[in-house]
Amino acid sequence: MEQFVHSERRGAVALLTIDRPEALNALNETVLEQLDAAIRAAGADPEVGALVITGAGDRAFVAGADVTRFRDMNPQEARRFARFGQAVFNRIEELPKPVIAAVNGYALGGGCELALACDLRLASDRARFGQPEINLGLVPGWGGTQRLARLVGAGRAKELIFTGEWIDAAEALRIGLANAVHPAGELLPRALDLAGRLAAKARLTLGLAKEAVNQGARSGLTVGLAYEAELFSLAFATADQKEGVAAFLEKRVPRFQGR
Repeated sequence: MEQFVHSERRGAVALLTIDRPEALNALNETVLEQLDAAIRAAGADPEVGALVITGAGDRAFVAGADVTRFRDMNPQEARRFARFGQAVFNRIEELPKPVIAAVNGYALGGGCELALACDLRLASDRARFGQPEINLGLVPGWGGTQRLARLVGAGRAKELIFTGEWIDAAEALRIGLANAVHPAGELLPRALDLAGRLAAKARLTLGLAKEAVNQGARSGLTVGLAYEAELFSLAFATADQKEGVAAFLEKRVPRFQGR
């Protein structure tokens, strides 16, 4: 089977590259399966502290789902396709390690949804974002109606979803869809540098912090605060918490061990 997702280690960072440039890195079932396997492997690797996901070539991060699959798809097949993509993206969101999308070009439809599932989105100045499913007579199926609204607000999300229009990197940054915009040649080094800095943090508590933010977004403030307090207390059972506090009081750099 041809390999469309390549995984390589850059120190404590796993770099996952979706490599289907002739189709602008569009996602079909095979690509999703390979992406899921790569995420599982990186998540299970104790030497990996953070992940970066990007697309091969200089045109696309992921241009969307593979529309050629839609011509003869019936409603039952469409539901399975939607649920599978959602499951893969949920795994990214729930992974107890930070995941950075290095958006190097088109991030449309399923590509935008993949970026939304990541914790941080760094964009090339050539990047374009959008949920153009409405122009195919469709609605987003891999989380776009949910994650986009949570990130940029319901009104702006509805505008992008209802019109199907694309926005550039500068506008994505302005509305909070992108965390930063970099020149194309600097994007991947910047993403890897950020991922490396995150991987050097106390990994268990970084995972707890990610879980707290995600839970609060899903459940609202009251439940989220209660959950935050529980996770805050769990951090006190880790060796990294002891080391972090000791290093602060002793005015030195902490030596975290991920335990």
